[in-house]
Amino acid sequence: MNTYILLFMLFCSSAAFSQDSLIAGNISYNKDPRLETLGKKMSEFNDAMAESAARTAKGYRLMVLSSNDRNEVMNLRTRLLQLYPDQKVYMIFQSPYIKLKFGNFLEKKEAEKVKKHLNDNKIVTGNIYVLAEKIEVKPEKPVTDE
Repeated sequence: MNTYILLFMLFCSSAAFSQDSLIAGNISYNKDPRLETLGKKMSEFNDAMAESAARTAKGYRLMVLSSNDRNEVMNLRTRLLQLYPDQKVYMIFQSPYIKLKFGNFLEKKEAEKVKKHLNDNKIVTGNIYVLAEKIEVKPEKPVTDE
């Protein structure tokens, strides 16, 4: 019973408050001009992020190592990142192995060429497999005449 009385009083007080604000008719607020600047900057940032965001496509990656020796995996990962800073290296843990995948190649020929280079220069000593996967593709920047 007490809860019903409390709810009734809350309802009456909120209705009375909203009626008072409707009778006044004027609503004024002070807007900080920095909010407009912040909104524009956030919009520009979001647009820039959308343009530079990686997209996915069908492509190829190289499976360069599957091992349960973490040090071996980390050493090869470091070496690949140093030799190929423009490519990505992916580490996937599938118990009990850590798998190391390398690169984002649109064409299989390109992946085969890098595979051959890694084998010829003895960067990777084991078998390397070309895997068909969904890869990250960076959009090309439009050429502007300036």
